[in-house]
Amino acid sequence: MKLPKNFEEYIKEGIIKKCSIDKNRADFLIEETKKTSNGLKERIEKIGINENNANSIIKDCYDIMMELIRAKLLLDGYNSSGQYAHEAEISYLKKLGFPDVEISFLNELRYFRNSITYYGKILNSEYAH
Repeated sequence: MKLPKNFEEYIKEGIIKKCSIDKNRADFLIEETKKTSNGLKERIEKIGINENNANSIIKDCYDIMMELIRAKLLLDGYNSSGQYAHEAEISYLKKLGFPDVEISFLNELRYFRNSITYYGKILNSEYAH
Protein backbone atom coordinates (compact mmCIF):
# COMPACT_ATOMS: atom_id res chain seq x y z
CA MET A 1 0.00 0.00 0.00
CA LYS A 2 1.38 3.40 -0.89
CA LEU A 3 2.16 5.96 1.77
CA PRO A 4 -0.01 9.02 2.40
CA LYS A 5 1.20 12.42 1.23
CA ASN A 6 3.49 14.47 3.47
CA PHE A 7 1.79 15.93 6.53
CA GLU A 8 2.52 19.49 5.38
CA GLU A 9 0.47 18.93 2.22
CA TYR A 10 -2.60 18.17 4.34
CA ILE A 11 -1.99 21.43 6.21
CA LYS A 12 -1.85 23.33 2.90
CA GLU A 13 -5.11 21.66 1.82
CA GLY A 14 -6.83 22.67 5.08
CA ILE A 15 -7.49 19.10 6.21
CA ILE A 16 -5.08 19.58 9.12
CA LYS A 17 -5.32 22.85 11.01
CA LYS A 18 -3.31 24.38 13.82
CA CYS A 19 -5.32 24.70 17.01
CA SER A 20 -4.82 25.26 20.69
CA ILE A 21 -3.34 22.32 22.55
CA ASP A 22 -6.24 20.34 23.97
CA LYS A 23 -4.81 18.19 26.76
CA ASN A 24 -8.23 17.34 28.22
CA ARG A 25 -9.52 15.92 24.95
CA ALA A 26 -6.23 14.10 24.35
CA ASP A 27 -6.37 12.57 27.83
CA PHE A 28 -9.96 11.48 27.18
CA LEU A 29 -8.96 9.78 23.92
CA ILE A 30 -6.09 7.99 25.64
CA GLU A 31 -8.38 6.72 28.40
CA GLU A 32 -10.92 5.55 25.83
CA THR A 33 -8.23 3.63 23.95
CA LYS A 34 -7.25 1.89 27.17
CA LYS A 35 -10.86 0.78 27.69
CA THR A 36 -11.27 -0.32 24.08
CA SER A 37 -7.95 -2.16 24.18
CA ASN A 38 -8.85 -3.95 27.41
CA GLY A 39 -12.25 -4.92 26.02
CA LEU A 40 -10.64 -6.19 22.84
CA LYS A 41 -8.13 -8.29 24.79
CA GLU A 42 -10.95 -9.77 26.89
CA ARG A 43 -12.95 -10.69 23.77
CA ILE A 44 -9.97 -12.33 22.14
CA GLU A 45 -9.06 -14.25 25.31
CA LYS A 46 -12.64 -15.46 25.84
CA ILE A 47 -13.74 -16.30 22.32
CA GLY A 48 -10.67 -15.93 20.15
CA ILE A 49 -10.60 -14.58 16.63
CA ASN A 50 -12.93 -16.21 14.15
CA GLU A 51 -14.87 -15.46 10.99
CA ASN A 52 -17.73 -13.97 13.03
CA ASN A 53 -15.66 -11.32 14.78
CA ALA A 54 -12.71 -10.69 12.45
CA ASN A 55 -14.19 -7.48 11.00
CA SER A 56 -15.02 -5.99 14.41
CA ILE A 57 -11.55 -6.84 15.73
CA ILE A 58 -9.90 -5.18 12.73
CA LYS A 59 -12.08 -2.07 13.17
CA ASP A 60 -11.32 -1.92 16.91
CA CYS A 61 -7.57 -2.19 16.28
CA TYR A 62 -7.79 0.61 13.74
CA ASP A 63 -9.86 2.80 16.08
CA ILE A 64 -7.38 2.33 18.92
CA MET A 65 -4.45 3.42 16.78
CA MET A 66 -6.31 6.36 15.26
CA GLU A 67 -7.45 7.68 18.63
CA LEU A 68 -3.86 7.58 19.88
CA ILE A 69 -2.71 9.49 16.80
CA ARG A 70 -5.49 12.05 17.34
CA ALA A 71 -4.44 12.44 20.97
CA LYS A 72 -0.87 13.17 19.88
CA LEU A 73 -2.08 15.64 17.26
CA LEU A 74 -4.14 17.47 19.90
CA LEU A 75 -1.17 17.57 22.27
CA ASP A 76 0.92 19.05 19.46
CA GLY A 77 -1.72 21.65 18.54
CA TYR A 78 -3.29 20.09 15.44
CA ASN A 79 -6.79 19.00 14.49
CA SER A 80 -8.12 17.29 11.38
CA SER A 81 -11.48 17.24 9.66
CA GLY A 82 -13.10 16.50 6.34
CA GLN A 83 -12.39 14.15 3.51
CA TYR A 84 -8.97 12.46 3.81
CA ALA A 85 -8.73 13.34 7.53
CA HIS A 86 -7.81 9.78 8.49
CA GLU A 87 -5.15 9.64 5.79
CA ALA A 88 -3.80 12.99 7.00
CA GLU A 89 -3.66 11.74 10.58
CA ILE A 90 -1.73 8.65 9.48
CA SER A 91 0.73 10.88 7.61
CA TYR A 92 1.61 12.51 10.95
CA LEU A 93 3.39 9.30 11.91
CA LYS A 94 6.12 10.10 9.35
CA LYS A 95 6.68 13.46 11.04
CA LEU A 96 7.02 11.58 14.34
CA GLY A 97 9.72 9.33 12.89
CA PHE A 98 7.77 6.10 12.38
CA PRO A 99 9.21 3.80 9.71
CA ASP A 100 7.49 3.65 6.33
CA VAL A 101 6.55 -0.01 6.81
CA GLU A 102 4.46 0.82 9.91
CA ILE A 103 2.84 3.81 8.23
CA SER A 104 2.05 1.68 5.20
CA PHE A 105 0.51 -1.01 7.43
CA LEU A 106 -1.76 1.49 9.17
CA ASN A 107 -2.72 3.00 5.82
CA GLU A 108 -3.61 -0.51 4.61
CA LEU A 109 -5.66 -1.04 7.77
CA ARG A 110 -7.45 2.25 7.02
CA TYR A 111 -8.26 0.99 3.55
CA PHE A 112 -9.60 -2.33 4.88
CA ARG A 113 -11.60 -0.63 7.64
CA ASN A 114 -13.21 1.62 5.02
CA SER A 115 -13.94 -1.44 2.88
CA ILE A 116 -15.69 -3.05 5.84
CA THR A 117 -17.59 0.05 6.93
CA TYR A 118 -18.63 1.50 3.58
CA TYR A 119 -18.57 -1.37 1.09
CA GLY A 120 -19.51 -4.46 3.12
CA LYS A 121 -16.20 -6.27 2.71
CA ILE A 122 -15.71 -9.33 4.89
CA LEU A 123 -12.13 -9.98 5.98
CA ASN A 124 -11.05 -13.38 7.19
CA SER A 125 -9.82 -14.28 10.65
CA GLU A 126 -6.32 -14.88 9.28
CA TYR A 127 -5.92 -11.17 8.52
CA ALA A 128 -7.29 -10.24 11.96
CA HIS A 129 -4.59 -12.36 13.60
